[in-house]
Amino acid sequence: MTETEILTNVSDDQTGPSPLEVMAEHIRDSGAAMVLACDVVQGEIEVKVNASDVAAALALFRDDRQAAFTQLIDLTAVDYPDRKYRFDMIYQMLSMQNNMRLRLVAAVGEGQAVPSATGVFLAANWAEREVWDMFGIFFAGHPDLRRLLTDYGFEGHPLRKDFPLTGHVEVRYDDTQRRVINEPVHLVQEFRDFDFLSPWEGMHTELDGADNTHNPDKTAK
Repeated sequence: MTETEILTNVSDDQTGPSPLEVMAEHIRDSGAAMVLACDVVQGEIEVKVNASDVAAALALFRDDRQAAFTQLIDLTAVDYPDRKYRFDMIYQMLSMQNNMRLRLVAAVGEGQAVPSATGVFLAANWAEREVWDMFGIFFAGHPDLRRLLTDYGFEGHPLRKDFPLTGHVEVRYDDTQRRVINEPVHLVQEFRDFDFLSPWEGMHTELDGADNTHNPDKTAK
């Protein structure tokens, strides 16, 4: 498969494969040893690999002369608490040469380490620190995996779905001690329970003078 075939339609037939589909086929062929799936999703190429192959896959797509995904735009994670592999690591790559985007996805289990991408893209440094801070995903081989957004001694990882909205620790300025202090959050349980019903769904009593003509079940009583 030549570079010309990737940059242009392979034929004049309008029903032929698009450049994205041709690129996806090329990625399936070149990364057959590690690519679990490769499809065109919402105008972008989505590639799924094992978490252990993340760094190798990023290097492959960067160094492939036809693919040339030479920029790492962003990386983040998504939390699915009910899944066996709880997290998805997501890497957004850009090919300026082909004007295409690639989304690399790897499922990660609780406590599973992911190879750091800092050896492939220096831009991954702070982004991986943010993911560690917010989700608790450990990146093996990262040169300085410290929290990035929360304070030292912070408990938990705020973007996990099971993290309480109130947090565990309150940070405030104490006038008597004249310094910032950390102390546990004390809230009664009622403030931690949320009713997701709308005001109308949650109402069980009828208002005086309410017009029930639109509801035959109530007017029949």
